[in-house]
Amino acid sequence: MSGPAAEPPVKLALVHALLWFNTALMLYPILIVIFSGFKSTSEIYNTPFALPAGLNLENFRTIWAETNFPRYLANSLVVTVGSVASILTLGTLAAYGLARYRFRGNELIYLFFLAGLMVPLKLAIIPLFIQLTALGLINTHAGLILVYTAMGLPAAVFILTGFLRTLPRELEESARIDGASEARILWSVMLPLARPAMVIAGIHNAVPIWNDFFFPLVLIQADHAKTLPQGLTVFMGEFNTEWGVLFAGLTLAALPIVLVYILLSRQFIAGLTHGAVK
Repeated sequence: MSGPAAEPPVKLALVHALLWFNTALMLYPILIVIFSGFKSTSEIYNTPFALPAGLNLENFRTIWAETNFPRYLANSLVVTVGSVASILTLGTLAAYGLARYRFRGNELIYLFFLAGLMVPLKLAIIPLFIQLTALGLINTHAGLILVYTAMGLPAAVFILTGFLRTLPRELEESARIDGASEARILWSVMLPLARPAMVIAGIHNAVPIWNDFFFPLVLIQADHAKTLPQGLTVFMGEFNTEWGVLFAGLTLAALPIVLVYILLSRQFIAGLTHGAVK
């Protein structure tokens, strides 16, 4: 009798141990990067895995006051916020039409968006570069925003369409009886309910856009327009690299996305667990 009763606590302890091990495995490299930001280059070489000798903020002062890091940070914010805003605006409108209305070609259009999940946009980088050059959008943030919007729309439409299809149609019918217009129904009824899915779609697109190195490398050559991932490579010299300054920059570069996730974590978890409990 005692055997079966003792199994659940043992399994629970093993699961907790596995989760703690995975947490330590994921956090250890991040902590090394953060600690290295408070070390000098010589200290990093001598004790790369040890705690910093003291709270040395010189690297952070250097990268903020003596480099173009603030401009790179501002460029990344402009590109990421603009891209995510465009993706959520267009994706929500498309998903609402596909999920709540029935018309000829509905499924065909939905499959067209799904096809975008299967074809990497990087495969079309040469014709894309030629097209943006003809439009005069090379070395501009608008060009990057257009590329990221096209890249992120399929996933956003997929996430939002699936979420909106789960909402009961009685919500719209009651709003129409009360005299609400279609735009009012979308804005006042559907969008508040779809907020968790919008947060998921936003974070799903914001993280790869913020961290992307490929498209800025190809489409941006001017230093004043570079984003963070591309701009941080400037600190890696041919013969010498200030690793303490570079690690300080990596720490500051990761901070905005971490703060966004912390602020939106409740909505993110609500979106992930939607439908898990009937």
